[in-house]
Amino acid sequence: MIVCSAVFTACSTTNIGPEVRASSANASSGVARPYQVVYDFKNVPDAATPFDGLTEVDGAFYGTAYSGGSEVGAVFTVAPDGAESVLYDFKRGADGAKPFGGLTAVNGLLYGTTQEGGTKSDGTVFSITTSGTETVLHSFSGGQDGEYPRSDLTSIGRLLYGTTFLGGSSQNGTVFEIGATQPEKILHRFRGGSDGAHPYSSLTAVNGLLFGTTSEGGGAGNYGTIFEITMSGQESVFYRFKGGADGAQPIAALTRVGNKLYGTTRLGGARGVGTVFTITTSGVKTVLYSFQGSPDGAKPLSKLAVVGGELFGTTSAGGTNGYGTVYKIDENGAEVVLHRFNEAHGRGPIGRLVYAKGQLYGTTAWGGGNPRKNGPICCGVVYKVTP
Repeated sequence: MIVCSAVFTACSTTNIGPEVRASSANASSGVARPYQVVYDFKNVPDAATPFDGLTEVDGAFYGTAYSGGSEVGAVFTVAPDGAESVLYDFKRGADGAKPFGGLTAVNGLLYGTTQEGGTKSDGTVFSITTSGTETVLHSFSGGQDGEYPRSDLTSIGRLLYGTTFLGGSSQNGTVFEIGATQPEKILHRFRGGSDGAHPYSSLTAVNGLLFGTTSEGGGAGNYGTIFEITMSGQESVFYRFKGGADGAQPIAALTRVGNKLYGTTRLGGARGVGTVFTITTSGVKTVLYSFQGSPDGAKPLSKLAVVGGELFGTTSAGGTNGYGTVYKIDENGAEVVLHRFNEAHGRGPIGRLVYAKGQLYGTTAWGGGNPRKNGPICCGVVYKVTP
């Protein structure tokens, strides 16, 4: 098994687009925006260590936590005023364990994945009501059908689409389709090498196609890819990262704005600590910004959010304390830091941001004011920051 800490610590191949460099932008010192901890997780039996962001349904937020509950993760809900409760406590049995990705709301139900648990202990796809009734839609077998899903699900019509980090024909991951009443169907099994390997991210729909990233593969250097896939399963590599100034190891999903897709790489760039990039649907890629570590941030892992024509995201590290930042960036690559995290108020923001009630809401995987019994401050927070 390849564990998540490896990242958080430290088909056809047509249509490969050229690389274009945008003019370099200096790291902004940023303007601090109002920041508030909405909820401070307390660990067992509370939820703890949320790796992804929040989903809003009828004014309340819902999310998943990788640990907490009975120690193998939970689904939680939190109100904008900070009232929190554990909605479902995973048991590590057939119901799943250790949810890595967030939740997707469809017609009053929430859908998600667990990285472990299920009948074969290789992960599940599940649905859950807002009152806490969980149903497993699929248990991965660790073979051809995939293993260890780490992505959110993408809803298109009555079907859901996602990726698995492992499994498939060569343990390089898969793209799958599933419905509430339709069994899981594999659309593509990654082969590694030039085809890509180990997708973390969810998929982004554009004009009948699905776009995603793989964290590895793509050729020499194994720096990851951007791929496209049809609903019938025809996959092609859209871009292969080179590991230098263009970036390396894309973890996050892509964000569509018009005819462009925006994303981040965990590594690479001018300082080797990550980039923000854009790529057109015809395959022309541009690096908008290269992170410097301090004071602007490093190692972005989250999908970008669009608010009022501007892009907002988080870095999991860097900033003045080394614990990450919230930033915004425009289409010309001008970056502004909105907040720099510290231990007491949360560190390691990994999940996507969600915009609600004039604020950006997010989670940190660690930090906060509640210590473990025999260890450092843990468990993460829900926070909001003014955009």
